[in-house]
Amino acid sequence: MHVTMRIRGELPSLRGKEAFLAVRGALGKGKERFGCRLNHFSVQSNHLHLIFEADDRVALTKGVQGLAIRIAKALNRVWGRKGKVFAERYHEQVLESPRQLRNALLYVLNNSRHHGVYGREPLPDAYSSGEWFDGWRDYRSPRRGAGAPVVSPRTFLQRKLWRRHGLLGTRETPGIF
Repeated sequence: MHVTMRIRGELPSLRGKEAFLAVRGALGKGKERFGCRLNHFSVQSNHLHLIFEADDRVALTKGVQGLAIRIAKALNRVWGRKGKVFAERYHEQVLESPRQLRNALLYVLNNSRHHGVYGREPLPDAYSSGEWFDGWRDYRSPRRGAGAPVVSPRTFLQRKLWRRHGLLGTRETPGIF
């Protein structure tokens, strides 16, 4: 499942150091709850992209809602405010085929390239879970497993099947997903 969560327009960027650390900490604490598992993420200035595995629709709903609450509380602490953080309910897309999953992984992990924010070196976006991703063709992470804010996929589709369409390149720019 690919989930997008957008914050309210008047709030600061999520890609500020303190805000990002708060979001990543919240993701790490809520990465596996209610039968919902967070596998990958990308933090952009005003939205998050997340890829989950869930046991069923109820597990996904509870897992995403719990994560949204955890993130909102962490951001409100950082920003010294109270109130609503997310602009609306999350948007979701079921990922059913290997190609669809590969496209979603590329879109999520290289989303900063889609938005025109990226470096020249072949490194994953520092505001994503790319450091813990093992499907890069041009990057080997030194951080695999260590303090990961995500869990390893369990489904065959996420572990192996999508790779039939090629590993991801850190410099590969995703199209519109």
